[in-house]
Amino acid sequence: MKFRKKEAKTLRKIIFSRRDVRGNHFTDKTISQKKLFKILDAANHAPSVGYSQPWRFIIIKDNKRKEKIFDCFSKSYEKSKEKFKDRPTYNRLKLEGIKEAPLNIAVLYKKPKKEVLGQTFMKRSGEYSVVCAITNMWLMARSMNIGLGWVSILKPKKVKKVLNISKEYKLVGYLCLGYTDMFLENPELETLGWDKRKKLKKCIL
Repeated sequence: MKFRKKEAKTLRKIIFSRRDVRGNHFTDKTISQKKLFKILDAANHAPSVGYSQPWRFIIIKDNKRKEKIFDCFSKSYEKSKEKFKDRPTYNRLKLEGIKEAPLNIAVLYKKPKKEVLGQTFMKRSGEYSVVCAITNMWLMARSMNIGLGWVSILKPKKVKKVLNISKEYKLVGYLCLGYTDMFLENPELETLGWDKRKKLKKCIL
């Protein structure tokens, strides 16, 4: 299968328009089961080391569990303030959308019980495969005009306890998914002056 220049241009536009959506932009519009499965199916077609497909997903819809996860976030957020006390902007940032997003998704890595092709010396390549799955979700969601935000200010052990996740799984990502009132023209942290996008030539060693 070959793709045309028009299709490559569309993919580039989706990649460049991907945004990390926060709670102040989520709406309460429901995501249909069909659209949710399209996003998850995109994740399920991500590349994985040794074709292991080690990703697993937990869909969280109920407010009680969202509240418990938000409590975990709040405690971690308060502790993290000390690390950024020299940057007052940090206290004004909205860094999650746990309660506002209609859906939360815990993305897990299932630890292998036997040797995985290609993972012998790079043990974490299985987890990297799960990150590839998350990227696929992000891009598919964006192509459908659905917002996705990745909440990283969380202690995995606390989240696993709330969601009753067994030891055979490792939490890789906690995502907030929902329709948004807008997609920002530029990344929010760039707009707020937190940092600037690096020039490509600076990333090539």
